Amino acid sequence: MYDDISELLEKIRLGEDTFLELKEVRFAGNKLTAPHRDSLADELASFANSNGGVCLLGVADRSREIVGIPLENLDKVEDFVREICVNSIKPSLAPVVQRLYLPDARGGKVPVIKVCVPRSLFVHQSPGGYLYRVGSAKRQMPPDILARLFQQRSQSRLIRFDEQAVPASRLDDLDENLSLRFAGPSQRELSQDFLVKLGLARQDQDGVVRPTVAGVLMATQDPRKWLPNAFIQATCYRGKTILEEAGKYYQIDAADISGPLDRQIADAMAFVKKNMKVAAIKDIGRIDIPQYDLPAVFEAIVNAVAHRDYSIHGSKIRLKMFADRLELYSPGTIPNTMTIDSLPYRQSTRNETVAGLLARCPVSDDQVAGHRSKIMDKRGEGVPIILERSRLLSGREPLYRLIDDAELLLTVWAAGPDGDTELNAEGRA
Repeated sequence: MYDDISELLEKIRLGEDTFLELKEVRFAGNKLTAPHRDSLADELASFANSNGGVCLLGVADRSREIVGIPLENLDKVEDFVREICVNSIKPSLAPVVQRLYLPDARGGKVPVIKVCVPRSLFVHQSPGGYLYRVGSAKRQMPPDILARLFQQRSQSRLIRFDEQAVPASRLDDLDENLSLRFAGPSQRELSQDFLVKLGLARQDQDGVVRPTVAGVLMATQDPRKWLPNAFIQATCYRGKTILEEAGKYYQIDAADISGPLDRQIADAMAFVKKNMKVAAIKDIGRIDIPQYDLPAVFEAIVNAVAHRDYSIHGSKIRLKMFADRLELYSPGTIPNTMTIDSLPYRQSTRNETVAGLLARCPVSDDQVAGHRSKIMDKRGEGVPIILERSRLLSGREPLYRLIDDAELLLTVWAAGPDGDTELNAEGRA
């Protein structure tokens, strides 16, 4: 916004409005005294909650005079802005911060900092509460407007979250090879119409075609650039609890698994295979019994990735392996009117576009999921497979539990000695 210097100067002369905020920067010695931390946080959050905007640091708001920022203090001001965006605004903001030279009243050039805040996918709270922009002022959102905004920017919207255009993204952010894998054999190159038809892109409210949340999740090398929570945090512990041996954390392995969602699924399965144990029993010959049924774990990870609520900022999928169990935490409550008890019998998809794209992705390892050729089948068979195959192996029913109406936890019990399950020669409990 206002990328042209002449346009920016013209906006400064006209003064503050819905999309422009001017702030003078003052120092007392080495200490930054203006703008006030909370005030700046409120301004930036109100832009994100509205239609975006630019905060120009180094320009007096009343006189509209370009006073600049001392060159030696630019780093301090930028660090100040970044720290406010992370610690004073929830969920945190990631604005575009740019250093510019602008002409002052004497005809020279002075440095300023331009903070460009796009319209957000989320609703942000700052020290002043939930604010939005009305003309050149910020206002506390009335309950009805706040409720409507949460509805528009959450799972209950008419346009699903994974279909939303991602602010500050561009079509060329979509990886060509990752996008073309969803095309038919006759499709040789990307086109805007092709991306829109697949759900990888969508026109935003300003008429600009941008990648969707689904496009970012499935067709970029690192979705965390736009959705910092879109990854799997995997940890393997030696014992049956996080704290072992006199209160020390006892991790065997840990990884933050990122990339396109199908790659996250494959890498999460590789993490489980690498860290799970295989017990050997001898009766007539040797029989190897794994701790977990891999097709069941595959279905569990696919469900977590496909059905989690990506609109919950700061919450990632967590995969925890213990000596006696595997735990999988997926952000978001159960969709629609489903309950824990109805999970094996009903089917509901929170992210239709993501699920459709995963249904086009081939399974990369037949030994992990030889029961199907594509990652998703969209027939609602995942939960029954998880429950039945895991129970047959370990003798214990996997347990689903809803935590604070905000996170779904699946516990799959291990087979073998660590899982306290005795196995016979057929590998049955």
